[in-house]
Amino acid sequence: MPAVTQIVRLNVNGDLREIGVPMHFTLLETLRYELGLTGSKQGCDKGDCGACTVILDGRPTLSCITPVCEAEGHSVITVEGLADADGPHPLQDAFDLHGAAQCGFCTPGILCSAIALLEQTTSPSRREVKEALAGNLCRCTGYSKIYDAVMSAAQRLQVEAHLDRSHR
Repeated sequence: MPAVTQIVRLNVNGDLREIGVPMHFTLLETLRYELGLTGSKQGCDKGDCGACTVILDGRPTLSCITPVCEAEGHSVITVEGLADADGPHPLQDAFDLHGAAQCGFCTPGILCSAIALLEQTTSPSRREVKEALAGNLCRCTGYSKIYDAVMSAAQRLQVEAHLDRSHR
């Protein structure tokens, strides 16, 4: 018996998408297997590792345990949506500069969690960074370089915001 499908309308990385998916699909399955956005990783499928983290209405969300229908009418940002025409997001640059990515499997989820934090808190403490990333597991880095990269990106974003305000 074929799977019953539903039509979902998603706002993903600023693009409105309408797609038919099986009713049991999660947001992660829809992003990866229907929309071809493979940056969000399929890790534990239980919400334990954070590799699937995306930003849903400004909040880090585990897409592997989020039914796709719950994302309808909301803004979904994946790792593919972080860079813009001018280049990588400052956090992505900081990860590169600090060597914060090793194998890279966890990196998209960590980037999404960290950007959600930086959008809420312009000057996070190291403790706030650690708390924000507590749901993202990394088996390679030992986290110090990741925390350093997030702190560095926060400083850069503050400087850029100050420069933008002073040039208006």
